[in-house]
Amino acid sequence: MYTNPTLKYWNGRIDSQSDKDSFRYHQRVRLAPISELAISSNASRTFGLIGFKCDEGVKRNKGRIGAAEGPDHIRQSLAKLPCHLPSQTELVDAGDVICEGTEMEAAQSQLGSAVTRILESKAIPIILGGGHETLYGHYLGIRKYIGPNARLGIINIDAHFDMRPYEEESSSGTMFKQILDEDQSCGYLCIGIQEQGNTKALFETAERSKVDYILEEDLSLNEMDETKRRINEFAKENDYIILTLCTDVIDSAYAPGVSAPSPFGLNPKLVRALIRHIVSNEKILSFDIAEVNPSLDENNKTVTLAAHLINEVLLHFKY
Repeated sequence: MYTNPTLKYWNGRIDSQSDKDSFRYHQRVRLAPISELAISSNASRTFGLIGFKCDEGVKRNKGRIGAAEGPDHIRQSLAKLPCHLPSQTELVDAGDVICEGTEMEAAQSQLGSAVTRILESKAIPIILGGGHETLYGHYLGIRKYIGPNARLGIINIDAHFDMRPYEEESSSGTMFKQILDEDQSCGYLCIGIQEQGNTKALFETAERSKVDYILEEDLSLNEMDETKRRINEFAKENDYIILTLCTDVIDSAYAPGVSAPSPFGLNPKLVRALIRHIVSNEKILSFDIAEVNPSLDENNKTVTLAAHLINEVLLHFKY
């Protein structure tokens, strides 16, 4: 269920072979299989990319499949961007976890092991999904690393709660209910919730589970103070926080390549502002992006936007 990293997707324009200020990401990335991952002695910090090639959860959730193709397309787009990371910051591609057939739970477990390994190597996990079932594997790895008693806060930028029942099977729409049912030391803040994206029953489930959420219609780029206050309060209640971004939260004019497009989704600049604020918090541990579906994209809009948002994470991660 794991494949080693490859340079196949890391290529693009070269303005200089020697001037590092002219480098793009494909000139800065280093490849390292997950079992051999180690930070360089001269690196002040290391980001460890791991792909999760899975959309079995989307399929089970009756969504439009194709997100398993996301990691490679995101790499291709990120590779071409100018790299403004500090010279002592390194980016390592640690390969991919691949869901074989319908073995989603096994793939999530494998992703969890990879995330734990990245953290144990003193690197910062950046996970490229995959359907939003990516988050459950992300969570498993974080929980193993921080131990059972630490208070973990999950911030989800998403139009959906993803708290459907999972008695018959888990999917890309059940992860947060699974986590909150299993983990009494976990909190959940969802930003961007849409009424038309969630049934009344899901709102009731969220209320019973004491989920903190902010509606899409209550978010504004020009009035961020209250949103930032609520994010900060949530962070204070937890020992660690992780961030997950479901790209279907973004206005479908900018992100058409997702399973469930949002005509009333968030503007990308607002999502960028949210990401910058959240990842600059001292308690942040990791980030994942999910539901980028290249097969449904238009002129690479969604893939390109995903790469730019990942770039924002790398640039603003609690420096």
